[in-house]
Amino acid sequence: MRTPVEPGSGPAPEPDPESVPEQGLRHHGDAEVRDDGRKLTDLAVNVRTGTPPSWLKRRLADSLDGLAAYPDPRAARRAVAVRHGLAEERVLLTAGAAEAFVLLARALRPRRPVVVHPQFTEPEAALRDAGHDVERVLLTASGGFRLEPTDVPGDADLVVVGNPTNPTSVLHPARTLAALAREGRTLVVDEAFIDAVPGEQESLAPWSAEGREAEAPLPGRVVVLRSLTKTWGLAGLRVGYVLSDPVTVAALARQQPLWPVSAPALTAAEACSAPHALAEAEDAARRTARDRGHLLARLGAFASAGLSVEGSPRAPFVLVRHPRAAELREGLRSSGFAVRRGDTFPGLGPQWLRIAVRDPECTDRFADALGELLTGRR
Repeated sequence: MRTPVEPGSGPAPEPDPESVPEQGLRHHGDAEVRDDGRKLTDLAVNVRTGTPPSWLKRRLADSLDGLAAYPDPRAARRAVAVRHGLAEERVLLTAGAAEAFVLLARALRPRRPVVVHPQFTEPEAALRDAGHDVERVLLTASGGFRLEPTDVPGDADLVVVGNPTNPTSVLHPARTLAALAREGRTLVVDEAFIDAVPGEQESLAPWSAEGREAEAPLPGRVVVLRSLTKTWGLAGLRVGYVLSDPVTVAALARQQPLWPVSAPALTAAEACSAPHALAEAEDAARRTARDRGHLLARLGAFASAGLSVEGSPRAPFVLVRHPRAAELREGLRSSGFAVRRGDTFPGLGPQWLRIAVRDPECTDRFADALGELLTGRR
């Protein structure tokens, strides 16, 4: 790996950004709630609770009658294309957004790939597995984990960034991301959580393929990734998609095996692109924003105990820092709550935790348990 590039917002936080080993990049929130033997309230995984909704379960159940046939992606691809106002050849259905990172790593031959961190680690892991030498741009807490176009090396020909970013919960302005697009560069924007933002504000999807409204398309290659996992509770089904230009979509498709997306997953992609589903997702996003406000208010009461919320959260999770975060995490497990450790994200360290937004009742139970640990009342 090349020496990481430090943005202008200050020195990198603890620890050394090179300290996250390659195996650490494969640690994800689901590991916090597996194989423990205890029933834990899950604040480590960012899948919306109470999902999939009953109407989607019925659609999936009905699709099982067609399992004898090979999957036909045409209806789902058409539905996604209509949902985004794009031509069908600009859409690629994938086995979750995570598969798209692997396809990109295999299809592209970048000279200087850059991943903006802290963010979801799978893009870097996929690039490494494909033999690429990955460079990191580290955003810092002192800068609010906000990205400036000048943070990215001008000659980087592949740039990967999340929006809103996991785990910082920061939502970067679309114009900031658009400023990263240039000839000779592939800009990849992971929007796995954008449908949890009311109005899908700052999405680059409208810019990704045919330009923004009547304006000229963005220069270079722009790739937007979407997931149905978070809002619809489909982590076990594996379904997502890519939005890009037809040449890029075709190149990625050539890296897929035959029938890469199952028939039930295709049913989900079609169903979740319908107008009534989009309206439901918007209602859920607004409810998440209210619930996040309640969580932030409860966490704010612990500032005197050394707990701080970093960044300006806009996603269905928040990032917090405390000197004894690792100890708090274990104490919370003993109290029945799982939260996501932060030290497997490049640029963070053992002082960091990610907490999923839940309903006020769940948040209150969690905050009470956290308060007991912080004040030593346990």
